[in-house]
Amino acid sequence: MSHHIKGQPRNQATLFPEALDDFVTDENPVRVIDAFVDSLDLASLGFEKVKTKATGRPCYHPSMMLKLYIYGYLNRIQSSRRLEKETHRNVELMWLLERLTPDFKTIADFRKDNSTGIKNTCRQFIQLCREMNMFTNVVVAIDGSKFKAVNNKQRTYTPKKTKDLIARFDASINHYLAILADKDKQEYSDEDVTVMHEKVAWMKNRLAELSDIETRVNEHPDKKISLTDPDSRLLKTSNMVRQVCYNVQSAVDSRHHLIISHEVTQSTDIGKLHLVASQVQEALGTTDITFIADKGYYSRADIKNVLDTGSEMLVPKTDTSGAAKAGIFNKNQFKYDKIKDEYICPAGNILPYRRNAMENGLKLRVYVNHIACRDCDIRTKCTRSRNEPRKMRRWEHENEIDAMHQRFKKAKDISLIRKQTVEHPFGTIKMWMGATHYLTKRLKNVSTETNLHILAYNLKRMMSIKGTIGLMKAIRQ
Repeated sequence: MSHHIKGQPRNQATLFPEALDDFVTDENPVRVIDAFVDSLDLASLGFEKVKTKATGRPCYHPSMMLKLYIYGYLNRIQSSRRLEKETHRNVELMWLLERLTPDFKTIADFRKDNSTGIKNTCRQFIQLCREMNMFTNVVVAIDGSKFKAVNNKQRTYTPKKTKDLIARFDASINHYLAILADKDKQEYSDEDVTVMHEKVAWMKNRLAELSDIETRVNEHPDKKISLTDPDSRLLKTSNMVRQVCYNVQSAVDSRHHLIISHEVTQSTDIGKLHLVASQVQEALGTTDITFIADKGYYSRADIKNVLDTGSEMLVPKTDTSGAAKAGIFNKNQFKYDKIKDEYICPAGNILPYRRNAMENGLKLRVYVNHIACRDCDIRTKCTRSRNEPRKMRRWEHENEIDAMHQRFKKAKDISLIRKQTVEHPFGTIKMWMGATHYLTKRLKNVSTETNLHILAYNLKRMMSIKGTIGLMKAIRQ
């Protein structure tokens, strides 16, 4: 006698529930999606076809399509073809869409044509969280992460790569032409000669393509072009491997790990601090915020812009002078006397203030001592120049940066808090995306995908914090 659990015979008649609603429990997350989308004013958010004409073929209401996409991204189903299949067999989607089954082209077109509405929906959910008092005594961690683009590395070109490829094809063409010119002295069949002629013709065509690509690369501002997705860029990842990708900036609340703001960019983290911080301030309606970032964001002008808004900024100070590699004294080995406004060099000499200078749009104060530097015994350890003395340049607002650096050093475990806050959401979203990350091309479409992923992430976080029933009550208030 078998002790396994047995199923029912497949030919046995079954009495299903009379209503589709009986299949979906009261705590099912799909009910949260339904309540949230029904609470939105889709026309004001920028969705198309909310109001339709009386004539012509009817279309699906944007609310139904938005519910479908939120459900898909919440359950790691991002493909429009897979979503189409799910509408035919998934009981939760049958309930959510009221048994509507749009085809994959309609589903894909909705995401493509409603990028503004989807972006505003993502922002609207943050406003809902704000109304629920989720952001009090806010500490926000900012970081960027590279997400793979739909573009192979082989389809990305730089000046060096195109130059090397052109040289290699030139050498190959000359090699085959030399063989063909000397074919009478060697034993080659007619078939071999035909194959070589075809190879030379193909390589000449490829050489013309590479010449055109070289021109485009040299004319491009970044000196890099990607052929499959022109908006993607070849960037270094955390392990210093170059990858064709987008750099997604995010600002995450350290208390509840909600992503308050995000931005898809095409370059490194430097210069993005004020951009992301201003978006967070706008989303929360306050400047009473403490921002944390890693050394990749260290930019004096950027930090000053954030501090001027009234927010606190904590970024580790970095040295990019390259003095240590050159084998000379680093800037941090020169002590600055704030009261006397002068520097003291490692030899003990005083470098007084001499003049002002402009560098990269920043007003700098220059400190130098020509006589002391000329007669110094350790001059070779201070500068490689034979004629010019060692000069110290100090930004006119450097005191504010120094004060910020002192606050950073006093803040305990601040780097650990940043890692625990901002890196976890990136890992979660990348796991949902799968190995290939993005499915679409171009910056606009990639940004729409990112908005849907972050909306799904924030929605799941809130369901974990408040519970599905509690979140539905807050949405309907």
